[in-house]
This record gives sequence, structure tokens and C-alpha cells, in this order.
Amino acid sequence: MNNPTLESLNLPTDEAAVVDAIRQRGALSRTDLATISGYSRAKMTAVAGNLIEKGILVEIGAGESQGGRRPRLLNFNANQGYIAGVDLGATSVDVAVADLTGKILARHSEAADVHAGPQVVLGRITAIIAELLAQAELRTAQLTAIGLGVPGPVEFTSGRLIAPPLMPEWDGFPIPATLRAAFPNSRVIVDNDANVMALGELVSGTGVGVEHFFLVKIGTGIGAGIICNGAVFRGSDGCAGDIGHICVDRAGPVCRCGNVGCLETIAAGPALAERAAERARNGQSPKLAQRLAAQGYLLAEDVGAAAAAGDRVALELIQESGRLIGEALAGLVNFFNPRLIVIAGGVSGIGHQLLASIKQAVLHRSLPLATKGLRIDYAALGMDAGVRGALALASKHAFGATAGEASAPAPR
Repeated sequence: MNNPTLESLNLPTDEAAVVDAIRQRGALSRTDLATISGYSRAKMTAVAGNLIEKGILVEIGAGESQGGRRPRLLNFNANQGYIAGVDLGATSVDVAVADLTGKILARHSEAADVHAGPQVVLGRITAIIAELLAQAELRTAQLTAIGLGVPGPVEFTSGRLIAPPLMPEWDGFPIPATLRAAFPNSRVIVDNDANVMALGELVSGTGVGVEHFFLVKIGTGIGAGIICNGAVFRGSDGCAGDIGHICVDRAGPVCRCGNVGCLETIAAGPALAERAAERARNGQSPKLAQRLAAQGYLLAEDVGAAAAAGDRVALELIQESGRLIGEALAGLVNFFNPRLIVIAGGVSGIGHQLLASIKQAVLHRSLPLATKGLRIDYAALGMDAGVRGALALASKHAFGATAGEASAPAPR
């Protein structure tokens, strides 16, 4: 059997279609693959044979019988290569190393500060990946792709952040080239964090089998990842879904982007916490005031805890944030007509009232036909959506050249 490295593979369309099908659905028989792809059984037998010969796929056993002989199932050759997924937030980083089937072999999470700058943060990410490879008893050369989600607008063709409001120090920094310097056999694919989370939910979460949906990440900022026809939609330049900078109050606070009244200045985690602190200082909420006095600051989760304990002010603040987010989403629902909206990010965990308020606003402000089959729910993967999506991003692009990686060709 020939067993070239994944770096030497640029798969033809038919083989890439089979790889995508198995990536999205797991192990499949040749008959299943023929049905999904629309290819004849004879063609699928040939395509599958090519992928087995290249060492990308292996037969792993028999599937369920449909009345005849049990079909042989095909899946990725886990030993062909390994991938890393990195979910970088404003205040944390989650890194995992996995095989090509998506099985996580090692994982590590820790606090991070993107304002420390790209060299410091990427240096730490590089060290974490190296540590995880060592834990999994893998060599650096065995790492074939790295997927990275970052909190800002990404020019997908270059993998660079462009004027990111949350992390201006990263503007134009060559992220792919920096990581490739440490892992020269790896393709590096960088995308916006909401897109990456949406991909995670598409592959193994709430969005499995849903052709049209968007994921809304509510955290330090607010952004959306759009899934259209079963794939991430990035727009012309990569910034589709940046809903946090929709103006919802012309007299509102000044945003990091330079405009005023952006959605995230009123409804994201820091904004919710600041409004809660103001109410606490004004004596309107004893529970929030007690928490503020104890730690000197408030977080969105403090507001959620107070609401769960029956604090009326905290509940009203959460409802207001949910209403504002829901009203912004209503316009997108009328425009895009999704089947599903997934609510994710750190602030999504502050309580059911946030989701209820978002639903109420969307249903009230959207057209009846647009909401006829609409479902709004939390991310099934929770906080795992980011790293799972980053692994899926790496896996998706492990077999050939792709956008979002360093412009220099991979070593042959």
C-alpha cells in the first residue's frame, strides 16, 4: 500500500466528496456513500479503492444488514495523520489533539489574555500543542493540520485578523505562518470563532442534519456563524455574521469599533455586568450589591446567579439583553429564513430566561412564515463547540491546499 503524507495529497473532487461524507456522518458503507454522493456503485467502489490505496480510508468492520450480506464500513485511517484544534477566546484558550476520526487524544484549557499580543499568545498555544503531542506520544511531524478559532473578523484567504475591535494588537498578524514555523508539516486554518463553533454544532451538535442555521455566540462580544446549504458561509471577505456591530441604539455607548450603540455594547457579557454593577451601586439590588462588595466587580454569571436566586433586577437585565439580541436576530430570520438558531458562548449559561427572552423577541418581530419551522435552542456541545469545530476545520482541510492557511506552499 502507498502511504504518502497528507501534505502530498490534493484530492480530486470525487474522492474529496467521499472524505467529506465520512467526516460529517462517520463510518459508512460503499452503498451509503454511493447514495449520498449520487455516484454509481461501480464508481464508488473505484473511488473508495483509491482512498484505501492512498491510506486515507480503512475498512473497520461490518455494518447492519439490509437483507443481504452485511456491508463493510469505511472510516478514516486514524494513523494517517493527527490534527489540533484551538478555540481562542478573549479570556481563555482550549486546545485538543485528535486523530482523523475526531477522537481526542489529549486536551488542555487555561486562562488567556488576547491583549498580551499575538506573539505571547501564539507562543503559549505552540507550547500547549507540543505538550499535548508529547502526552499522546506523537511526533511534531505527525501533526498534519491545525484549526484555530479567534474572536474577530478573519480574512479567510490569508488567515489574518483584519481590524479586530476586541484585539487590535492582532491586526494583520501572520497567524498561519507563525504556527507553521513551529509545525512545518501542518496546514494552519484560521477562522472566526463563531464560524468555528457553528461548524462544531453542524458536525456533532444541535445542527447535525440541518442545512440552514446560524449560531450566535454571546460572550465578551456577540457574533454569528452562518451555515448555508450545510456549509459555513463567510461572505465575500470572511466577515459575514458579525452581528455584534448592528446598531440597536443610536444614543448608546461608544463601541470598540468606533461606532455607537452596537448590539454588543448593550447585550454582551461585559455590558450586562456593567449595567448590573450600576444597579448595585444605586441600591436597586441587594444581592448584586453584596456580590460587588465581596469581589469588587461583577460578571455576567453573577447576574445569572442573582436571577436564579430570585433577584428581580438581575432577571430584568437578562430579559432586556435577550430582547435586544432577539430583535436583532428577527431581522436576520426574515432575511435568511433559517431552520435553527443555536445560542452559544459563555453568557448563554446564565439561565433559561435569556433563551426565553430571545425566543419571544424573535417570534414577535419575525414574519410568521419565517418562524413556522424555526427552532431556537442552546448549543448541544456547550463550551466544547469551539474546540470541536476547530478540530472539524482542521480535518476538513487536512487533505489538500485550502484558504485560510499561510500563503507559502506546504513542504512536499
